[in-house]
Amino acid sequence: MDQAVSLEADAVDVDHPSDVGWTVSEATATPAAPEVAVPGTAGGVAPGEKHAYPPAASRPTQAGPCGIRFDFNIGARVTLPAASQPWQATLRDLDTGNVLFETEIAQGGFMSSKRFFVRFGIEIRQEGRLVFEHRFDARGQDVLVQFPVGTLGDILAWFPYAVKFRERNGCRLTCAMSGLIIPLLRDAYPEIRFVTHAEVVEGQLADTFYATYSMGLFFDDADCNWQPTDFRHVGLHRTAGYILGVDPAERKPALALPDESRPIDEPYVCIAVQASTQSKYWNNPTGWRDVVAFLRTRGFRVVCIDQKPVHGAGLVWNHIPHGAEDQTGDRPLAERARWLRHASAFIGLSSGLAWLAWAAGAPVVMISGFTHPSNEFDTPHRVINWHTCNSCWNDVRHRFDHHDFLWCPRHANTPRQFECTRLITADHVTRMLEAIPQLSGADGSASSLRHS
Repeated sequence: MDQAVSLEADAVDVDHPSDVGWTVSEATATPAAPEVAVPGTAGGVAPGEKHAYPPAASRPTQAGPCGIRFDFNIGARVTLPAASQPWQATLRDLDTGNVLFETEIAQGGFMSSKRFFVRFGIEIRQEGRLVFEHRFDARGQDVLVQFPVGTLGDILAWFPYAVKFRERNGCRLTCAMSGLIIPLLRDAYPEIRFVTHAEVVEGQLADTFYATYSMGLFFDDADCNWQPTDFRHVGLHRTAGYILGVDPAERKPALALPDESRPIDEPYVCIAVQASTQSKYWNNPTGWRDVVAFLRTRGFRVVCIDQKPVHGAGLVWNHIPHGAEDQTGDRPLAERARWLRHASAFIGLSSGLAWLAWAAGAPVVMISGFTHPSNEFDTPHRVINWHTCNSCWNDVRHRFDHHDFLWCPRHANTPRQFECTRLITADHVTRMLEAIPQLSGADGSASSLRHS
Protein backbone atom coordinates (compact mmCIF):
# COMPACT_ATOMS: atom_id res chain seq x y z
CA MET A 1 0.00 0.00 0.00
CA ASP A 2 1.33 3.43 -0.89
CA GLN A 3 2.37 5.76 1.88
CA ALA A 4 0.49 9.03 2.31
CA VAL A 5 2.62 12.12 1.77
CA SER A 6 2.00 15.83 1.33
CA LEU A 7 0.07 16.92 -1.72
CA GLU A 8 2.26 19.99 -1.84
CA ALA A 9 5.18 17.87 -3.07
CA ASP A 10 6.56 18.64 -6.49
CA ALA A 11 4.70 17.38 -9.53
CA VAL A 12 6.02 14.31 -11.28
CA ASP A 13 8.47 15.13 -14.07
CA VAL A 14 8.72 12.60 -16.88
CA ASP A 15 12.49 12.55 -16.78
CA HIS A 16 12.81 12.97 -13.04
CA PRO A 17 9.77 11.29 -11.49
CA SER A 18 9.41 12.00 -7.81
CA ASP A 19 8.74 9.34 -5.21
CA VAL A 20 5.29 10.75 -4.49
CA GLY A 21 2.83 7.95 -3.87
CA TRP A 22 -0.74 8.57 -2.82
CA THR A 23 -0.93 12.15 -1.71
CA VAL A 24 -3.04 13.60 1.09
CA SER A 25 -3.28 17.14 2.36
CA GLU A 26 -5.61 19.49 4.13
CA ALA A 27 -5.75 21.53 0.91
CA THR A 28 -5.78 20.27 -2.63
CA ALA A 29 -3.55 21.29 -5.50
CA THR A 30 -3.14 20.23 -9.11
CA PRO A 31 0.21 18.92 -10.35
CA ALA A 32 1.62 20.42 -13.53
CA ALA A 33 1.71 18.45 -16.74
CA PRO A 34 4.80 16.25 -17.09
CA GLU A 35 7.67 17.51 -19.16
CA VAL A 36 8.60 15.63 -22.33
CA ALA A 37 11.13 16.52 -24.98
CA VAL A 38 9.54 17.18 -28.35
CA PRO A 39 12.09 16.06 -30.97
CA GLY A 40 10.97 12.46 -31.21
CA THR A 41 12.62 11.16 -28.05
CA ALA A 42 10.18 12.24 -25.35
CA GLY A 43 12.96 12.78 -22.87
CA GLY A 44 12.98 15.66 -20.38
CA VAL A 45 13.17 19.39 -20.95
CA ALA A 46 14.74 22.01 -18.77
CA PRO A 47 12.61 23.89 -16.24
CA GLY A 48 10.82 26.80 -17.86
CA GLU A 49 10.58 25.15 -21.27
CA LYS A 50 7.25 24.29 -22.79
CA HIS A 51 5.38 21.38 -21.22
CA ALA A 52 4.58 18.45 -23.44
CA TYR A 53 0.87 18.43 -22.60
CA PRO A 54 -1.89 20.88 -21.70
CA PRO A 55 -2.50 21.04 -17.93
CA ALA A 56 -5.32 19.08 -16.34
CA ALA A 57 -8.34 20.81 -14.86
CA SER A 58 -7.53 22.65 -11.65
CA ARG A 59 -9.96 20.45 -9.71
CA PRO A 60 -11.61 17.07 -10.38
CA THR A 61 -14.25 17.41 -13.08
CA GLN A 62 -16.88 14.97 -11.82
CA ALA A 63 -19.36 15.81 -9.04
CA GLY A 64 -20.48 13.31 -6.43
CA PRO A 65 -22.76 13.72 -3.39
CA CYS A 66 -21.95 15.87 -0.36
CA GLY A 67 -19.52 18.07 -2.32
CA ILE A 68 -17.24 15.17 -3.22
CA ARG A 69 -15.43 15.58 -6.53
CA PHE A 70 -13.43 13.03 -8.51
CA ASP A 71 -12.02 12.20 -11.93
CA PHE A 72 -9.28 10.18 -13.63
CA ASN A 73 -7.22 12.98 -15.10
CA ILE A 74 -3.57 12.44 -14.18
CA GLY A 75 -4.55 9.26 -12.39
CA ALA A 76 -7.42 9.04 -9.94
CA ARG A 77 -8.17 12.33 -8.14
CA VAL A 78 -10.60 12.88 -5.27
CA THR A 79 -11.36 15.99 -3.20
CA LEU A 80 -13.40 15.96 0.00
CA PRO A 81 -15.03 19.05 1.56
CA ALA A 82 -14.96 19.98 5.24
CA ALA A 83 -17.35 17.81 7.23
CA SER A 84 -18.42 17.36 10.85
CA GLN A 85 -17.08 13.82 10.81
CA PRO A 86 -13.86 12.64 9.10
CA TRP A 87 -14.00 10.86 5.79
CA GLN A 88 -12.74 7.31 5.35
CA ALA A 89 -11.43 6.97 1.79
CA THR A 90 -10.44 3.78 -0.04
CA LEU A 91 -8.99 3.43 -3.54
CA ARG A 92 -8.93 0.03 -5.24
CA ASP A 93 -7.71 -1.59 -8.41
CA LEU A 94 -10.88 -3.32 -9.55
CA ASP A 95 -9.06 -5.76 -11.81
CA THR A 96 -6.40 -6.97 -9.37
CA GLY A 97 -8.59 -6.73 -6.27
CA ASN A 98 -5.89 -4.78 -4.43
CA VAL A 99 -6.68 -2.02 -1.97
CA LEU A 100 -4.20 0.62 -3.09
CA PHE A 101 -4.80 3.30 -0.52
CA GLU A 102 -6.82 3.98 2.63
CA THR A 103 -6.91 7.09 4.78
CA GLU A 104 -9.05 9.07 7.19
CA ILE A 105 -9.17 12.77 6.46
CA ALA A 106 -11.26 15.71 7.67
CA GLN A 107 -10.85 17.76 4.49
CA GLY A 108 -8.59 17.68 1.46
CA GLY A 109 -7.92 15.19 -1.26
CA PHE A 110 -5.73 12.48 -2.69
CA MET A 111 -4.52 11.28 -6.06
CA SER A 112 -2.92 8.14 -7.36
CA SER A 113 0.72 7.76 -8.22
CA LYS A 114 -0.19 5.70 -11.29
CA ARG A 115 -1.05 7.89 -14.25
CA PHE A 116 -1.57 5.13 -16.82
CA PHE A 117 -4.87 3.27 -17.24
CA VAL A 118 -6.09 1.53 -14.10
CA ARG A 119 -9.71 0.56 -13.53
CA PHE A 120 -9.96 2.37 -10.22
CA GLY A 121 -12.70 2.00 -7.64
CA ILE A 122 -13.39 4.81 -5.17
CA GLU A 123 -15.22 4.36 -1.83
CA ILE A 124 -15.92 7.19 0.60
CA ARG A 125 -17.45 6.53 4.06
CA GLN A 126 -18.36 8.48 7.17
CA GLU A 127 -18.65 6.66 10.49
CA GLY A 128 -18.59 3.40 8.56
CA ARG A 129 -21.53 4.38 6.35
CA LEU A 130 -20.94 4.30 2.57
CA VAL A 131 -21.49 7.84 1.29
CA PHE A 132 -20.11 7.51 -2.24
CA GLU A 133 -18.87 4.73 -4.47
CA HIS A 134 -17.65 4.96 -8.05
CA ARG A 135 -16.23 2.27 -10.31
CA PHE A 136 -14.32 3.49 -13.35
CA ASP A 137 -16.52 3.27 -16.43
CA ALA A 138 -15.69 5.35 -19.51
CA ARG A 139 -18.79 4.39 -21.48
CA GLY A 140 -20.29 7.58 -22.90
CA GLN A 141 -17.70 9.69 -21.09
CA ASP A 142 -15.34 12.27 -22.57
CA VAL A 143 -11.78 10.94 -22.52
CA LEU A 144 -8.62 12.71 -23.67
CA VAL A 145 -5.57 10.94 -25.02
CA GLN A 146 -2.81 13.48 -25.48
CA PHE A 147 0.33 13.18 -27.56
CA PRO A 148 3.45 15.36 -27.46
CA VAL A 149 4.08 17.62 -30.46
CA GLY A 150 7.25 17.83 -32.52
CA THR A 151 7.38 14.16 -33.45
CA LEU A 152 5.81 12.23 -36.33
CA GLY A 153 6.68 8.56 -35.95
CA ASP A 154 5.78 8.33 -32.28
CA ILE A 155 2.29 9.71 -32.91
CA LEU A 156 1.56 7.39 -35.83
CA ALA A 157 2.83 4.52 -33.69
CA TRP A 158 0.72 5.40 -30.62
CA PHE A 159 -2.50 6.64 -32.19
CA PRO A 160 -3.95 3.20 -33.10
CA TYR A 161 -3.90 2.28 -29.40
CA ALA A 162 -6.09 5.28 -28.64
CA VAL A 163 -8.50 3.90 -31.23
CA LYS A 164 -8.38 0.53 -29.46
CA PHE A 165 -9.13 2.27 -26.16
CA ARG A 166 -12.22 3.87 -27.63
CA GLU A 167 -13.39 0.57 -29.09
CA ARG A 168 -12.90 -1.26 -25.82
CA ASN A 169 -14.34 1.35 -23.45
CA GLY A 170 -17.06 3.00 -25.53
CA CYS A 171 -15.95 6.52 -24.64
CA ARG A 172 -16.22 9.78 -26.54
CA LEU A 173 -12.57 10.13 -27.49
CA THR A 174 -10.62 13.34 -28.01
CA CYS A 175 -7.04 13.19 -29.26
CA ALA A 176 -4.77 16.21 -28.75
CA MET A 177 -1.78 16.37 -31.08
CA SER A 178 0.13 18.51 -33.55
CA GLY A 179 -1.99 20.33 -36.10
CA LEU A 180 0.41 19.07 -38.78
CA ILE A 181 -0.63 15.46 -38.19
CA ILE A 182 -4.38 15.94 -37.65
CA PRO A 183 -5.15 16.27 -41.42
CA LEU A 184 -3.70 12.78 -42.00
CA LEU A 185 -6.12 11.16 -39.55
CA ARG A 186 -9.23 13.28 -39.05
CA ASP A 187 -11.27 12.21 -42.08
CA ALA A 188 -10.36 8.55 -41.54
CA TYR A 189 -11.74 8.67 -37.97
CA PRO A 190 -14.88 10.84 -37.97
CA GLU A 191 -15.94 9.35 -34.62
CA ILE A 192 -12.90 10.87 -32.90
CA ARG A 193 -12.47 14.57 -32.08
CA PHE A 194 -9.02 15.89 -33.00
CA VAL A 195 -7.73 19.05 -31.38
CA THR A 196 -4.44 20.84 -30.96
CA HIS A 197 -2.93 21.54 -27.57
CA ALA A 198 -3.82 25.21 -28.00
CA GLU A 199 -7.46 24.30 -28.59
CA VAL A 200 -7.51 22.27 -25.37
CA VAL A 201 -6.24 25.27 -23.41
CA GLU A 202 -8.15 28.05 -25.20
CA GLY A 203 -11.41 26.11 -25.22
CA GLN A 204 -11.00 25.10 -21.56
CA LEU A 205 -11.62 21.53 -22.65
CA ALA A 206 -9.72 20.10 -19.69
CA ASP A 207 -12.75 20.85 -17.50
CA THR A 208 -14.87 18.41 -19.53
CA PHE A 209 -12.83 15.20 -19.39
CA TYR A 210 -13.64 12.21 -17.25
CA ALA A 211 -10.16 10.75 -17.82
CA THR A 212 -6.89 11.77 -19.47
CA TYR A 213 -3.93 9.64 -20.57
CA SER A 214 -0.56 10.90 -21.77
CA MET A 215 1.51 9.12 -24.40
CA GLY A 216 5.27 9.38 -24.11
CA LEU A 217 8.60 7.67 -23.62
CA PHE A 218 9.28 8.02 -19.91
CA PHE A 219 12.98 7.31 -19.65
CA ASP A 220 13.53 7.87 -15.94
CA ASP A 221 10.20 6.64 -14.63
CA ALA A 222 11.87 4.13 -12.29
CA ASP A 223 8.67 3.69 -10.27
CA CYS A 224 6.60 3.09 -13.41
CA ASN A 225 4.07 5.78 -12.54
CA TRP A 226 3.52 6.90 -16.14
CA GLN A 227 3.98 3.56 -17.86
CA PRO A 228 3.36 0.09 -16.40
CA THR A 229 6.51 -1.27 -18.03
CA ASP A 230 9.61 0.42 -19.40
CA PHE A 231 9.08 1.18 -23.09
CA ARG A 232 12.55 -0.15 -23.90
CA HIS A 233 11.35 -3.62 -22.96
CA VAL A 234 8.20 -3.65 -25.08
CA GLY A 235 8.91 -1.37 -28.05
CA LEU A 236 8.18 2.23 -28.93
CA HIS A 237 4.66 1.67 -30.25
CA ARG A 238 3.52 -1.14 -27.97
CA THR A 239 4.21 0.96 -24.87
CA ALA A 240 1.01 2.88 -25.75
CA GLY A 241 -0.98 -0.33 -25.50
CA TYR A 242 0.33 -0.91 -21.99
CA ILE A 243 -0.32 2.70 -20.95
CA LEU A 244 -3.92 2.50 -22.18
CA GLY A 245 -4.59 -1.04 -20.97
CA VAL A 246 -5.40 -2.45 -24.42
CA ASP A 247 -4.00 -5.23 -26.59
CA PRO A 248 -0.39 -4.24 -27.41
CA ALA A 249 -0.43 -5.95 -30.83
CA GLU A 250 0.50 -3.41 -33.48
CA ARG A 251 -2.06 -1.89 -35.82
CA LYS A 252 -1.54 0.54 -38.67
CA PRO A 253 -3.41 3.85 -38.55
CA ALA A 254 -5.73 4.63 -41.44
CA LEU A 255 -4.70 7.67 -43.46
CA ALA A 256 -7.10 9.95 -45.31
CA LEU A 257 -5.30 11.71 -48.18
CA PRO A 258 -6.84 14.57 -50.19
CA ASP A 259 -5.08 13.30 -53.32
CA GLU A 260 -4.62 9.54 -53.76
CA SER A 261 -3.30 9.74 -57.34
CA ARG A 262 0.10 8.47 -58.38
CA PRO A 263 2.62 11.35 -58.42
CA ILE A 264 4.68 10.02 -61.38
CA ASP A 265 4.07 7.32 -63.97
CA GLU A 266 7.45 5.57 -63.77
CA PRO A 267 8.22 3.01 -61.05
CA TYR A 268 10.05 4.64 -58.15
CA VAL A 269 11.46 4.03 -54.70
CA CYS A 270 11.30 6.60 -51.90
CA ILE A 271 14.21 7.08 -49.55
CA ALA A 272 14.73 9.11 -46.37
CA VAL A 273 18.31 9.44 -45.20
CA GLN A 274 18.09 12.09 -42.48
CA ALA A 275 17.54 11.57 -38.76
CA SER A 276 17.52 13.50 -35.49
CA THR A 277 20.78 12.00 -34.21
CA GLN A 278 23.82 10.49 -35.89
CA SER A 279 23.28 7.10 -34.26
CA LYS A 280 20.12 6.72 -36.37
CA TYR A 281 21.91 7.37 -39.67
CA TRP A 282 23.23 4.72 -42.03
CA ASN A 283 26.88 5.48 -41.38
CA ASN A 284 28.36 3.29 -44.11
CA PRO A 285 30.31 5.86 -46.18
CA THR A 286 29.23 4.50 -49.59
CA GLY A 287 26.00 2.74 -48.67
CA TRP A 288 23.44 5.18 -50.01
CA ARG A 289 25.41 5.88 -53.20
CA ASP A 290 25.64 2.18 -54.00
CA VAL A 291 21.97 1.46 -53.28
CA VAL A 292 20.77 4.42 -55.35
CA ALA A 293 22.96 3.26 -58.24
CA PHE A 294 21.61 -0.29 -57.86
CA LEU A 295 18.02 0.91 -58.15
CA ARG A 296 18.66 3.27 -61.04
CA THR A 297 20.37 0.60 -63.13
CA ARG A 298 17.19 -1.46 -62.70
CA GLY A 299 15.00 1.29 -64.06
CA PHE A 300 13.67 2.80 -60.82
CA ARG A 301 13.61 6.48 -60.06
CA VAL A 302 14.89 7.17 -56.54
CA VAL A 303 13.06 9.99 -54.76
CA CYS A 304 14.30 11.52 -51.49
CA ILE A 305 11.39 12.81 -49.39
CA ASP A 306 13.30 14.08 -46.35
CA GLN A 307 12.41 17.46 -44.94
CA LYS A 308 16.02 18.62 -45.34
CA PRO A 309 18.58 17.82 -48.05
CA VAL A 310 21.39 18.42 -45.53
CA HIS A 311 21.28 17.90 -41.78
CA GLY A 312 23.77 17.54 -38.96
CA ALA A 313 25.53 19.34 -36.14
CA GLY A 314 28.98 20.73 -35.48
CA LEU A 315 31.42 19.21 -37.96
CA VAL A 316 29.15 16.33 -39.01
CA TRP A 317 26.68 16.91 -41.84
CA ASN A 318 24.71 14.41 -43.91
CA HIS A 319 23.74 15.09 -47.53
CA ILE A 320 21.13 13.80 -49.93
CA PRO A 321 22.69 10.84 -51.83
CA HIS A 322 24.09 11.34 -55.30
CA GLY A 323 21.63 10.24 -57.94
CA ALA A 324 18.50 10.71 -55.84
CA GLU A 325 15.80 13.11 -56.97
CA ASP A 326 15.29 15.96 -54.52
CA GLN A 327 11.73 16.18 -53.21
CA THR A 328 12.84 17.57 -49.85
CA GLY A 329 11.32 20.63 -48.21
CA ASP A 330 8.63 21.73 -45.78
CA ARG A 331 5.70 20.01 -47.46
CA PRO A 332 2.42 18.69 -46.08
CA LEU A 333 2.61 15.21 -44.62
CA ALA A 334 -0.27 14.19 -46.89
CA GLU A 335 1.97 14.85 -49.88
CA ARG A 336 4.67 12.61 -48.38
CA ALA A 337 2.07 9.91 -47.75
CA ARG A 338 0.89 10.18 -51.36
CA TRP A 339 4.41 9.47 -52.63
CA LEU A 340 4.71 6.55 -50.22
CA ARG A 341 1.31 5.10 -51.09
CA HIS A 342 2.46 4.34 -54.65
CA ALA A 343 6.16 3.65 -54.05
CA SER A 344 7.55 0.24 -54.97
CA ALA A 345 9.41 0.44 -51.66
CA PHE A 346 10.64 2.83 -49.02
CA ILE A 347 14.20 2.69 -47.69
CA GLY A 348 14.88 4.57 -44.49
CA LEU A 349 15.98 4.62 -40.90
CA SER A 350 14.32 4.39 -37.50
CA SER A 351 12.58 7.71 -38.06
CA GLY A 352 9.18 9.29 -38.54
CA LEU A 353 9.05 8.80 -42.29
CA ALA A 354 9.51 5.05 -41.83
CA TRP A 355 6.39 5.01 -39.65
CA LEU A 356 4.56 7.09 -42.27
CA ALA A 357 5.64 4.64 -44.98
CA TRP A 358 4.37 1.74 -42.86
CA ALA A 359 1.04 3.49 -42.38
CA ALA A 360 0.80 4.32 -46.09
CA GLY A 361 1.32 0.68 -47.06
CA ALA A 362 4.74 0.86 -48.70
CA PRO A 363 7.13 -2.10 -48.26
CA VAL A 364 9.64 -0.74 -45.74
CA VAL A 365 13.35 -1.54 -45.77
CA MET A 366 14.50 -0.23 -42.40
CA ILE A 367 18.23 0.21 -41.81
CA SER A 368 18.87 0.39 -38.09
CA GLY A 369 21.32 -0.86 -35.52
CA PHE A 370 20.91 1.41 -32.53
CA THR A 371 17.36 0.11 -31.98
CA HIS A 372 16.36 -3.51 -31.54
CA PRO A 373 13.87 -4.78 -34.15
CA SER A 374 11.23 -5.08 -31.43
CA ASN A 375 11.34 -1.30 -31.05
CA GLU A 376 9.57 -0.65 -34.37
CA PHE A 377 6.76 -2.16 -36.42
CA ASP A 378 7.25 -5.58 -37.93
CA THR A 379 8.78 -5.65 -41.41
CA PRO A 380 10.31 -8.64 -43.20
CA HIS A 381 12.88 -6.27 -44.68
CA ARG A 382 14.61 -5.11 -41.49
CA VAL A 383 18.37 -4.64 -41.98
CA ILE A 384 20.52 -5.14 -38.88
CA ASN A 385 24.03 -6.52 -38.41
CA TRP A 386 24.12 -8.83 -35.40
CA HIS A 387 27.93 -9.09 -35.58
CA THR A 388 28.34 -5.52 -34.36
CA CYS A 389 27.38 -3.59 -31.28
CA ASN A 390 23.64 -2.94 -31.49
CA SER A 391 20.40 -2.00 -29.73
CA CYS A 392 21.80 0.59 -27.29
CA TRP A 393 18.52 2.55 -27.47
CA ASN A 394 16.69 -0.38 -25.90
CA ASP A 395 19.34 -0.98 -23.22
CA VAL A 396 18.01 0.36 -19.92
CA ARG A 397 21.61 0.75 -18.73
CA HIS A 398 22.15 3.60 -21.19
CA ARG A 399 20.14 6.79 -20.89
CA PHE A 400 19.60 8.35 -24.32
CA ASP A 401 20.86 11.93 -24.50
CA HIS A 402 18.87 13.78 -27.14
CA HIS A 403 21.10 16.84 -26.69
CA ASP A 404 24.18 14.92 -27.90
CA PHE A 405 23.96 14.60 -31.69
CA LEU A 406 26.89 12.14 -31.66
CA TRP A 407 25.49 9.97 -28.84
CA CYS A 408 27.08 6.54 -28.88
CA PRO A 409 27.01 5.28 -25.29
CA ARG A 410 29.29 2.27 -25.65
CA HIS A 411 31.94 3.37 -28.17
CA ALA A 412 31.97 7.17 -28.36
CA ASN A 413 35.29 8.61 -29.50
CA THR A 414 36.67 5.20 -30.44
CA PRO A 415 37.13 3.46 -33.82
CA ARG A 416 33.94 1.50 -33.04
CA GLN A 417 31.68 4.54 -32.84
CA PHE A 418 28.47 3.98 -34.86
CA GLU A 419 29.63 0.56 -36.00
CA CYS A 420 26.04 -0.68 -35.68
CA THR A 421 25.18 0.91 -39.03
CA ARG A 422 28.64 1.63 -40.43
CA LEU A 423 29.09 -2.12 -40.87
CA ILE A 424 25.76 -2.61 -42.61
CA THR A 425 26.77 -3.09 -46.24
CA ALA A 426 25.03 -2.00 -49.41
CA ASP A 427 24.91 -5.67 -50.46
CA HIS A 428 22.90 -6.45 -47.33
CA VAL A 429 20.39 -3.76 -48.24
CA THR A 430 20.14 -4.70 -51.92
CA ARG A 431 19.45 -8.31 -50.98
CA MET A 432 16.51 -7.09 -48.93
CA LEU A 433 15.32 -5.04 -51.89
CA GLU A 434 15.48 -8.04 -54.21
CA ALA A 435 13.10 -9.90 -51.89
CA ILE A 436 10.35 -7.32 -52.45
CA PRO A 437 7.98 -8.42 -55.25
CA GLN A 438 7.46 -4.86 -56.49
CA LEU A 439 11.20 -4.57 -57.06
CA SER A 440 11.86 -8.06 -58.38
CA GLY A 441 9.04 -7.90 -60.92
CA ALA A 442 7.47 -11.03 -59.42
CA ASP A 443 4.12 -9.25 -59.28
CA GLY A 444 4.08 -8.74 -63.04
CA SER A 445 4.06 -4.96 -62.67
CA ALA A 446 5.51 -2.50 -65.14
CA SER A 447 8.67 -2.35 -63.04
CA SER A 448 9.69 -5.78 -64.32
CA LEU A 449 9.93 -4.36 -67.82
CA ARG A 450 12.50 -1.85 -66.72
CA HIS A 451 15.02 -4.18 -65.14
CA SER A 452 18.39 -4.27 -66.82
